[in-house]
Amino acid sequence: MGELKIALVQASLAWEDVDENIRHLSAMVQPILQVDIIVLPEMFVTGFSMNASVLAEESYEKGLKFMLSMAASKNCVLCGTLICKEGEGYYNRFVWVSPDGEVKHYDKRHLFTMGDEGKHYTPGKTQLTIEYKNWIIKPFICYDLRFPVWSRNTKENPFDLLIYCANWPEKRITAWSKLLQARAIENSSFVVGVNRIGEDGNGYAYNGQSMCVDYKGEPTILNENMEEVSVFTLNKQELLDFRSQFPVLNDADDFEILT
Repeated sequence: MGELKIALVQASLAWEDVDENIRHLSAMVQPILQVDIIVLPEMFVTGFSMNASVLAEESYEKGLKFMLSMAASKNCVLCGTLICKEGEGYYNRFVWVSPDGEVKHYDKRHLFTMGDEGKHYTPGKTQLTIEYKNWIIKPFICYDLRFPVWSRNTKENPFDLLIYCANWPEKRITAWSKLLQARAIENSSFVVGVNRIGEDGNGYAYNGQSMCVDYKGEPTILNENMEEVSVFTLNKQELLDFRSQFPVLNDADDFEILT
């Protein structure tokens, strides 16, 4: 059964400076070799900005160009979120770029009311399920982490890995780490979460704590408050063996999500 090699890029982001963030992240990503997926933070070219109408075009066009280039040169997937304009709406959009140039996306469902995200962005309505190298992967974004029903595994079509891209402030970091572990335990799946460090334009401090959590809820990788690229390998056979020995998903409740 396949292994999946992942790199988490925990970076300091320059406030609303697309070109500087692309330059800086290019330097961090360039040394990464022979991985399957590189995961970047939420709004990795702007920081968590509500200035959507000004930043959307530059963020998405330049950000996507960077992702396409890096995915091709590194022969791996690059993923993270960008500000995107579609029709009359603006979206906090998770973008998944394959090395062959295929692009998939998920729009953030739960917008952070306390930061006025809902006043500037449109909520997504559908999930994204990705099949990649014999793994079933579901991506989510930051505040989505607080809503377990949205990311609940099912016994009929179980996923293997959850990915959360975030700008999660230091003052609420305890919730971040505990919720990542909770999502792993309740879903019997691997969970990875990547967060930023530094300070944003609103004065909020971020201290990273990007991590990988296994299907038992044990953190296997934990990045402290520094810029860092962490590379680790997940083993699907170990996940399947655990589910066979402890088939908790078989007893899960059936439900339907109404959007």
